[in-house]
Amino acid sequence: MTAKELQIPPHSAAIILAGGLGKRMGREKQYLELAGRPMLEWSVEAFSGPDGFEELIVVLTPENLALHGRDWEARGFKTAPAGATRIASLKNGFKALSPAIELVAVHDGARPLADARLVASALKAALKAGASVPGVPLKDTVKRLSADGLFFEETLDRSRLMAVQTPQCYRKATLSRALKAAGPGTDYSDESQILEKLGIRPAVVLSDYRNIKVTTPEDLIVAEAFMKEKTTLKAAAPRTRFGFGYDIHRLVEGRALILGGVRIEHPKGMLGHSDGDAVLHAVCDALLGSVAAGEIGIYFPPTDLTIMGLASSAIAEKVLEILKEKKASIINIDATIVAEEPKLKPHYENIRKSVARIFKLDLDCVSIKAKSREGLGDIGHGGAIACYAVAGVLK
Repeated sequence: MTAKELQIPPHSAAIILAGGLGKRMGREKQYLELAGRPMLEWSVEAFSGPDGFEELIVVLTPENLALHGRDWEARGFKTAPAGATRIASLKNGFKALSPAIELVAVHDGARPLADARLVASALKAALKAGASVPGVPLKDTVKRLSADGLFFEETLDRSRLMAVQTPQCYRKATLSRALKAAGPGTDYSDESQILEKLGIRPAVVLSDYRNIKVTTPEDLIVAEAFMKEKTTLKAAAPRTRFGFGYDIHRLVEGRALILGGVRIEHPKGMLGHSDGDAVLHAVCDALLGSVAAGEIGIYFPPTDLTIMGLASSAIAEKVLEILKEKKASIINIDATIVAEEPKLKPHYENIRKSVARIFKLDLDCVSIKAKSREGLGDIGHGGAIACYAVAGVLK
């Protein structure tokens, strides 16, 4: 999905039900460790991104509310006490919603492998249909038991059956109606079951078999394996990073004017310890910044007299070595030269080609442009040239 498709609709809230006692597990499961973190931490992760839900409510047992409630609230969560049944817990969480909320996702605290794609899809389906339920097609043949439980008496058509999961999502008004319709003291396997009594059909959202609910010790082993794979892939996936660079040199007579590795005919050149190529210096600093590797003065200090007049292409070679060590590859380079003289537009393509060659990039990965200072300051009076650069890398 694209970033736009992953966006959470406005005025959305999530209620995480973490008040179960874990009877089949033999102990409270929400705080069991999974891949180095309490399982509940993984369960809320898909809901707590920076551009997501307006409200997050975690429903805890009274004991955990006393132990952890303040910590959750300090992180921006609302809390609510668990009730005697799932529906009672959900009603308590629902009471904590503010009037501005329009969409509600209800998720099991013991379902740690839901992802942002599923959450966004389920919410958007609920926005259209009033309610949505994620599910996966059944893999096994399903049979109906006899009333005494001793015999199989019918094979069901599994093509019309699905195993349902959470987050189950609702328009707030739809969920309110369902909770009011729930019989007092009656529990349900999930709140969407009540919709059947009301004649409301929730939309189907195709989910993933990995989005399991941890109910038994065997489930915990499976979830641990899935989580390790998920975190390994996430850690291994390259990330886009950016760096910014800047350089300025005074123009003096008697020096060659070098920009981006290209010699440009002009009566003045840039004063510097090396050849004064402000373009390559700014680009190199941007690339070093993208991998948090400092700036070129660390590797080529101006106090080192042995590198006087050094070609800046040699500085670029060192930067490429550092990027290789950091396992980073360049995506693109965008540089803006600020100069009053000489006029640089005729030189754009030559500088682009040179920078692309030096950094081993395709030409369409390099942008070079120039701006003047409209007669302002040292640059505006023809006394200096500066360059700003941004570089993107995958690391």
